[in-house]
Amino acid sequence: MKKGKVRPLKLHVGEAVEVRSASEIFATLDDQGAVDGLPFMPEMLDYCGKRFRVEKRADKTCNTITVVESRRLHDTVHLEALRCNGEAHGGCQAQCLLFWKEAWLKRVDEREDSSQLPLGSMQPPTSSLVAPQFDSARLHACTKRVEPSSSAEVHYRCQATDLLKASEPLPWWDLRQYFRDVYCGNVGLMDGVRALLFRLFLKTLKLGAYRAQLWTYNHLQSLRGGTPYPYVWGTLDKTFRASPLDLKPGELVQVKSYKEILETLNKKNRNLGLSFDPEMVPYCGSVRRVRARVEHIINERTGKMMTFSNDCLILEGAICRAEYSDKRLFCPRSIFPFWREDWLRRVEQTTESKDATEQTTPESDVATQRA
Repeated sequence: MKKGKVRPLKLHVGEAVEVRSASEIFATLDDQGAVDGLPFMPEMLDYCGKRFRVEKRADKTCNTITVVESRRLHDTVHLEALRCNGEAHGGCQAQCLLFWKEAWLKRVDEREDSSQLPLGSMQPPTSSLVAPQFDSARLHACTKRVEPSSSAEVHYRCQATDLLKASEPLPWWDLRQYFRDVYCGNVGLMDGVRALLFRLFLKTLKLGAYRAQLWTYNHLQSLRGGTPYPYVWGTLDKTFRASPLDLKPGELVQVKSYKEILETLNKKNRNLGLSFDPEMVPYCGSVRRVRARVEHIINERTGKMMTFSNDCLILEGAICRAEYSDKRLFCPRSIFPFWREDWLRRVEQTTESKDATEQTTPESDVATQRA
């Protein structure tokens, strides 16, 4: 069942928007609490009536459920660092970036006197549409999947689990997506050029002189402080396990060098089942703060809560930028990768290290990486 369609806002990166009131948003939802297959989740209610800026357009995203691919969405954006806190989904700790349909937002004219309130501040109540039968209680009920009665285990439903319903396949060779990335402000023109040159380099590796080309590439990258070739595999036959650091949120850490991390990985590029992804390589050597320890997240394929048996952390500002991801280049989803303590070293807080982490930790917050 579809509600009346709202004219798309065609928002660009950096534009100011106001999240509509709860009653206005409820009026847009179908009987599954969604618009075009994308659920509006209870965790998003706290932002109703507040103003934010568009961080990225979500014209595409990555498939983390079935196959490696990009998916096309319409009339959807990500707002500045607004992530799910998991409160209505069993305390899931993945901290996914929220998707916002443009039907749930309204553009803010920053020339108005009323717009002098800072972004993120509460606005006066706006006139709402006629409230449908949907309400907060029913929205919470929609966070559970309807499963066979024989299953006593809770199956959750969220934007991540329903992403295939809200999108359609987007072939990597459809060049229109890359023009959209640049046009809307998701990707800078030079970032697009660098990505093109890197993929041309990958093609030349197949022509011969593989080792010589790799050595030249890594040497040039080291001179300019760039990322080394990110598609190298570990060689261990058995599990590597160092002494635990017992890191806490807020502690300062340095990501080990790529060479050191490779020494902890098996031939499948995993450490105790957790993969080290190419999108994590750019953060090697950087100083960052521990954002959180992750103990459980929702399995996006099944909707079941999945518990980690070994240490798993996320770091401030260390996100997937989809620069090296196969078939999902420039996905704006900004997933947090998970880190083993084996890949980190504790850093004592000093004025110098504080300056370093401020420089390497942007406010905006990974290719799929699951244990």
